[in-house]
Amino acid sequence: MTIPVAMTVNGKPVSGKVEARTLLVQFLREHLGMTGTHVGCDTSQCGACVVHVDGKSVKSCTMLAVQAEGAKVITIEGLAESAEKLHPMQEAFRENHALQCGFCTPGMVMSAIDMVKRHDYKLDEATVRRELEGNLCRCTGYHNIVKAILAAAPAMKSAGV
Repeated sequence: MTIPVAMTVNGKPVSGKVEARTLLVQFLREHLGMTGTHVGCDTSQCGACVVHVDGKSVKSCTMLAVQAEGAKVITIEGLAESAEKLHPMQEAFRENHALQCGFCTPGMVMSAIDMVKRHDYKLDEATVRRELEGNLCRCTGYHNIVKAILAAAPAMKSAGV
């Protein structure tokens, strides 16, 4: 049995029919082709699947698609204004070499944006490191990720995002 589901993803209304057990990450990737949201562990440990649901970061492997009914969902694909103008957090990750293989990067970026906003654009290194505990990276050692988040906070504030 399938259930209809409708939400706004990256500013566009979308809908589909899903099984009741379909996870939001599956709906995004398999039904909508939003493959920037990664599946890393299927146990909510790694954070590779983080998206924003109604303005808050959510591990989309822990949420059913039907729970997002009527919600506004933003994925990594919905952050940049255009191919030429990245979101300030994406730009900071690029400028600070805060990625290596890139698998964790979408979830890291999405978590970082929420982190910056929740802390009113004011962060210190200890706070960033503590808040990243729900996102795993096996390549970078986190140093440049922390630098990128700290660099992005004032850029996000001045850009009004």
